[in-house]
Amino acid sequence: MTTNAEGHRQRLRERFDQSGFDGFHDHEVLELLLSFVIPRRDVKPIAKTLMAEFHSFSSVLDASPDALVRTGGIGPRAAQLLSMVPRLLDRYQQDRWKKAVRISSTRQAVDYLGSRIGTSRNEIFCIMALSSNNDLLAWEEIQRGSVNRAAVFPRLVVEAILKHRATAVILAHNHPGGDPHPSTADRDLTRKLSRILKDLDIVVHDHIIIAGLGYYSFHENGEMP
Repeated sequence: MTTNAEGHRQRLRERFDQSGFDGFHDHEVLELLLSFVIPRRDVKPIAKTLMAEFHSFSSVLDASPDALVRTGGIGPRAAQLLSMVPRLLDRYQQDRWKKAVRISSTRQAVDYLGSRIGTSRNEIFCIMALSSNNDLLAWEEIQRGSVNRAAVFPRLVVEAILKHRATAVILAHNHPGGDPHPSTADRDLTRKLSRILKDLDIVVHDHIIIAGLGYYSFHENGEMP
């Protein structure tokens, strides 16, 4: 005999098979994920508890396994699965970008950067080293910091660009807090690096700040020196 919980799981899976996650509530997506690691239990109350505790779907996935386990109803395996999801998406996006890439627009640069640093819980400063034809030579993390600050040393930026024999570069970092707008320090750093790199005949196309699904482009906003 099929229980109510089993029937509900089956209906969620059938909906996903038909139309992906279109029409799913956030807690229903969590239910479907949890159904694969929590057998023979109604996971709907657990999913709703997680949403109430962490306030958003993304915050649930960004939470540490220890924090997830403390909410109750979640064991180590289920917590590990939920924590894997953002990292799995990162890996998927990075694999998609393994082929030779030419960065021809801000949107393309943003998509690439989102796959690299968009889900990080810490602030990361990185570069996209480019050829004279804007082919992506390398992506490199320069500095990793706390949740709201990454100290950037210009010498490390210059060394990375020269190492890849780049003639142009896109500077980038993320704001894990969700606000893409630059700080005074971000603007000062952009001016300082642009001045240094200009003396080395290296073109700085942009400085892009990634914040979740949002971004801020110094170039688009007329702020490149």
